[in-house]
Amino acid sequence: MPDHLSRRPTLARLAAAGLTLGLSIGSALAQSTWPDRAVRLVVTVGAGGAADTLSRNLSNGFASFSNGQPLVVENRPGAGGTIAAGLVAREKPDGYTLFLAEVGPNAVSHTLAKLPYDPHTAFTPIVHVANLPAVILVRATLPYKTLDEFIAAAKQQPGKFNFASAGLGNWTHLYMAYFNSRAGIEQVNIVYKSGAEMLTALLRGDADTAVITVSTSLAQVREGKVRPLAGAAARPMRQLPDVPAAARSLPGFDVSVWHGVVGPAGMDPALVSRINAVFNQVLQLPQVRTAITEGQAADIIGGTPQQFDAFIKEELKRWPEVVRAAGIKSE
Repeated sequence: MPDHLSRRPTLARLAAAGLTLGLSIGSALAQSTWPDRAVRLVVTVGAGGAADTLSRNLSNGFASFSNGQPLVVENRPGAGGTIAAGLVAREKPDGYTLFLAEVGPNAVSHTLAKLPYDPHTAFTPIVHVANLPAVILVRATLPYKTLDEFIAAAKQQPGKFNFASAGLGNWTHLYMAYFNSRAGIEQVNIVYKSGAEMLTALLRGDADTAVITVSTSLAQVREGKVRPLAGAAARPMRQLPDVPAAARSLPGFDVSVWHGVVGPAGMDPALVSRINAVFNQVLQLPQVRTAITEGQAADIIGGTPQQFDAFIKEELKRWPEVVRAAGIKSE
């Protein structure tokens, strides 16, 4: 056999080995050099909302583990979070544009409207950050003291009450629509840009009810400016231990507000591991843990990209079924 033919397998093996070595070097470089500029974290609500506050808590201390580069929070409210999600889905998977994922744009909105992205394939899960408890509120000028009293009044007057939300498909809309369905009542949805604006609407009397995170509403609850009827999650709320869970009136009702970090689809696994490690380190900082667990009344989760990926897959199964069963439709 001619020498140039006998050398072909060897050359092919060398080429393959070189490619593997090149990919390994590339992955190592991705881990060591990221980031060499500011990292953008896109959130679904305006300034002052729970997601915005969580993002800014994450930005504190980020530079300590990221070559001195900052985490810059960018607010892109609107369309139930799908504007922000769509923006990130179109970005390069280089780790410099990330998204603070949540149930609406990442697990539900595709069942309510046609989106410019597919939540099953558009993102790379990186880390599950935290779960925040939420509370069902009514404006203080309404006479209802318990969830059962409000449900009874709403059943007698369909469509009389309105609720504030941060947009179609946003968790504030989804959870209240789910509550309405389970309770057998009708309320009109009024859209605002953030939990802070929703709370202001309750204080002004522009909205009758809302489901808002405990952290956003706690001061006004304690001052008696808004009235808590029930916690959205089945577990007790540390900051509001006397407020019963909605499950007491609606067995099986159990929802909390989850947030995590994702990037565009197609990210290098080594880069994902690097970013995951940075966020897990940030979540261990005492000042960050205090800000999230005490200031936001939240449970820090952390963990691996694989764990967050499995969680999102379960949410993608759970919520579309809830939406269909509850008859929640585009408005």
